[in-house]
Amino acid sequence: MRKAEISRTTAETKITVEINLDGTGVYDNQTGVGFFDHMLDQLSRHSLIDMTIRAKGDYHIDDHHTVEDTGIALGQALTQALGDKRGIRRYAACHLPMDDAQVRAALDLSARPYLIWNVEMPTPKIGTFDTELVREFFQALSTHGGITLHVDQIHGFNSHHIAEATFKAVARALREAVETDPRKADAVPSTKGAL
Repeated sequence: MRKAEISRTTAETKITVEINLDGTGVYDNQTGVGFFDHMLDQLSRHSLIDMTIRAKGDYHIDDHHTVEDTGIALGQALTQALGDKRGIRRYAACHLPMDDAQVRAALDLSARPYLIWNVEMPTPKIGTFDTELVREFFQALSTHGGITLHVDQIHGFNSHHIAEATFKAVARALREAVETDPRKADAVPSTKGAL
């Protein structure tokens, strides 16, 4: 069963994450940050990873710790659910269009975290959400999920569309990367024999 449950409690946040890699994209995400919940819902729906996330943070300061720590916990859950990564496809990429925006995401579930981020948000806010937090989330997810992640904005002038295309592109790539490779379902996808 490729499932995981992670709890993370600090002086700034309290977070629980439950995922099922072999789900259908069922989600129930409540972080107290409306736009972020919307993005997490997209991540779940388009990756087909079932996700239940609960987060409480120091909102009186801002949303930074809540968003970043959710990325940390979700990355840890992915690592736990993938186990030794036997049989997965490992690599995937997606070019995703959304109205004016097009974003390309390419990733490797390599256990070597690295983020390349070529995304420019035209506005500092989407509603009350700080657009710089999109990068913070993916930095935390990449680091704690052991993911080499490249995200490139091809087009876009609407911050909402760019952010949403980013989450959806990563989701679609993640969906493919965690899938079982029917040609090598019994092997770790590396010449090293371990990831």
